Amino acid sequence: QVQLVESGGGSVQAGGSLRLSCVASGNTHSRYCWGWFRQAPGKERDRVATIDINGRTRYADSVKGRFTIAQDNAKNTLILQMNSLNAEDTAMYYCAADPLAPTYCSSSGCYCSPRQDSYWGQGTQVTVSS
Repeated sequence: QVQLVESGGGSVQAGGSLRLSCVASGNTHSRYCWGWFRQAPGKERDRVATIDINGRTRYADSVKGRFTIAQDNAKNTLILQMNSLNAEDTAMYYCAADPLAPTYCSSSGCYCSPRQDSYWGQGTQVTVSS
């Protein structure tokens, strides 16, 4: 079992930046696939970025070049640095950890993706005003 707590959300104007954190506690010694997801009102939850046990990352096309996912293993923390925010980034952001996530490979590389029954945090709201 692992517990996840997100923080760092808030309101920002378009073009601004936010840094989300997800602190893990419990069984943090297991090897997880980590991910950030987001869900806007009336929409499905979408994968934003993931990082696997080998440090390989994958980003949604909509955030490439603007968002960066990283791990601070010493602090058991997952980070999402978000720059050049726009109104379409407004959503509730969730972090996830999955010890059994599948790995997908293509010509562009391999990545993992946390499943629906992963460990999830409670979410942190990001609101971007234009």
